[in-house]
Amino acid sequence: MVERAEEDRFNWRLPIYAAVSASLVFLSLVIWSYDFGDLFYLFVIVPIVSIVLIIFVFRGRGHRRLSALSMLIVFWVISWGMTRHTYDLRTIGRWALWSSGYKAQVLAQPANDGLQHAEWDGWGFAGSDTVVYVVFDPTDSLAGAAKSRASGKFKGIPCEVPRVRRLESQWYSVVLYTDTGWKDCS
Repeated sequence: MVERAEEDRFNWRLPIYAAVSASLVFLSLVIWSYDFGDLFYLFVIVPIVSIVLIIFVFRGRGHRRLSALSMLIVFWVISWGMTRHTYDLRTIGRWALWSSGYKAQVLAQPANDGLQHAEWDGWGFAGSDTVVYVVFDPTDSLAGAAKSRASGKFKGIPCEVPRVRRLESQWYSVVLYTDTGWKDCS
């Protein structure tokens, strides 16, 4: 009788498990595979998990049904929020995991008239590639561009760029326009 009463109670841990699981799976896929990760998550993971949770919603009774429904709603909300901010989450995750390696690679370059940089990220399809560079800016002259999210031509970057993002003090990611590389503009 006690087991039955515990089974019929709302399990508030299940929505938390759904949120944590969705976040971990999404971030793992996106950090390691930008081109494919978000698409795989959106078109494979989300439908499969949704179908399973919908089955639990319709098969459950009372509080079990409510627990499954809350898991489904939390899963959808977390998934929507993360897919909406895929690029930002990817950038934060990659920087947290691999910044020391990129810093060493960039700082090993000789300082010249431009900013020290290394290829950081990229994506593309059918020969149209977008490249993102990690840039060391010792004077933090790119801080204004990053804060205002302005596009344009900035000192030390040979090309016009659509976006500069601050990773941490003196470190930035710089997105170049599609089919443009750092050396193409020099």
